[in-house]
Amino acid sequence: MKYLFFYVFALFSLEAVAQNPNFKGKKLHLYLLVGQSNMAGRGKVEESDRTPHPRIWMLNKDNQWVPAVAPMHFDKPEAGVGPGLEFARVMAEVDTSVIIGLIPAAVGGSAIDSWQPGGYHDQTKSYPYDDALRRAKAALPAGKLKGILWHQGESDSKPALVGSYTQKLEALIKRFRKELSARKVPFVVGTLGDFFVNRIPEAKDINEQLRQLPKKVKHTACVEAAGLAEKGDKTHFDAPAARELGRRYAEAMRKLGY
Repeated sequence: MKYLFFYVFALFSLEAVAQNPNFKGKKLHLYLLVGQSNMAGRGKVEESDRTPHPRIWMLNKDNQWVPAVAPMHFDKPEAGVGPGLEFARVMAEVDTSVIIGLIPAAVGGSAIDSWQPGGYHDQTKSYPYDDALRRAKAALPAGKLKGILWHQGESDSKPALVGSYTQKLEALIKRFRKELSARKVPFVVGTLGDFFVNRIPEAKDINEQLRQLPKKVKHTACVEAAGLAEKGDKTHFDAPAARELGRRYAEAMRKLGY
């Protein structure tokens, strides 16, 4: 059984590399996108979001490299524009010698408890952490992991959960870095939107914990979502806001300089 597992994993890895022979000899910078729906994206997709960039690729649901266009995620049918694509566009322009490879792995509605080994998310019948780790490992033979983007916390903005959020987030970062053999890989988080904080008291506490993360964990940063608009449901960023959030993630990632 053990050998069968390694055989299947090898096939996934080779498949991920083989989809784009142009990667050979190129610098491929990989970024893992994790969290819940505001990382997956719920903004309205426009024509510009469907226009591929020649140096931005993504790992699709079948672990194949394809040109990155929105929606990149596949967690739920309502997946749309999130911060990941605009993040990649900024990073691609900062260094025109590299190819950006995005690994979409966010799952709408997922609490941080599902982001641990064996963690199950009932809404999507999936294992967010295990699935993200598997996808990241499938992508790694093609390039180098240069960063992890995290946006999550709405599902933990509850009296019974908010107090343990920092502890769980620190453990999550440590696990990802260990499992992906990337001890110093930058981990960038983003605060929850004003529109959500204004109606959910515990969300303010989540945001304060996110802001304190760089003081507790090395090679991390927190970007502010302050001033960004929602799509009308008081929970999700609209498309322009998601793109701006992506630019803020890119600026934070650049400052970490990994």
